[in-house]
Amino acid sequence: MITRVLAALVGLAVVIPAILWGGQAAVLALAGLAVVVGADEYVRMATPDDRAGGLAVVGGGGLALFATLSLAPVAWHAPLGGLLLVAVFLNGVLRPGADLAEAAARVGKHALGLGWVGGFLAFLPLLRELGLGWVFLALVIPWLGDTGGYFSGRAFGKHKMYPKLSPKKTWEGLAGGLTLTVAGVFALRYLVLDVLSPVDAVVLGLVLGAMAALGDLAESLLKRAYGVKDSGRFMPGHGGLLDRIDSLLFVAPLLYAYAVLIKGL
Repeated sequence: MITRVLAALVGLAVVIPAILWGGQAAVLALAGLAVVVGADEYVRMATPDDRAGGLAVVGGGGLALFATLSLAPVAWHAPLGGLLLVAVFLNGVLRPGADLAEAAARVGKHALGLGWVGGFLAFLPLLRELGLGWVFLALVIPWLGDTGGYFSGRAFGKHKMYPKLSPKKTWEGLAGGLTLTVAGVFALRYLVLDVLSPVDAVVLGLVLGAMAALGDLAESLLKRAYGVKDSGRFMPGHGGLLDRIDSLLFVAPLLYAYAVLIKGL
């Protein structure tokens, strides 16, 4: 427990000041580093027999997709994204290996990793560009959902939510997590996001709180499919980086979509 707490405090000591005073450049740097670390963890899980090739595609392609979505004009997103997908398939064709069935599976694994890690993390700097409150909201929602789910699950959990993927998660834990998430969104609305209405706070708390839980289950699915317990050892006592940001990867794109499409920012 002490190791987990110390690792979390060290992480917060780096992330919070960077978000507060580093501006979008600091968030870009941190998210870009997360793409590199996350790609390495993903490749170790998905294609451990081809780490070099996997890193070239998932790491290099993920950084390219990250830079495209977070820095390039919107008009460039579709063509550059299409070129990246073509590159993934060309890599599979040019480097098929002895087992063609495995080559086809590897193409799918690479495409999934590229989009999941490189694509989703690009929305953090985009949220920072909208304002400090939005990126804090993206970080707070998964944390509150996880915290509320842990304590309410331990106190009241009886009904398993999805035992095949995550045997410890319960519906009571989810309810506690959503309750705390809604309360947290209301607090941030009062402190830094007065553009949100009370209805916005309830919708974001419930919908994104649920999506955070699904993001955690999505990574559990991948880990079980690839036969690993943790995505890596990036944070002592916490597992890999992907184990810590799996919920954030689902929350950030949806929050950005809400801010742009619903709030018109």
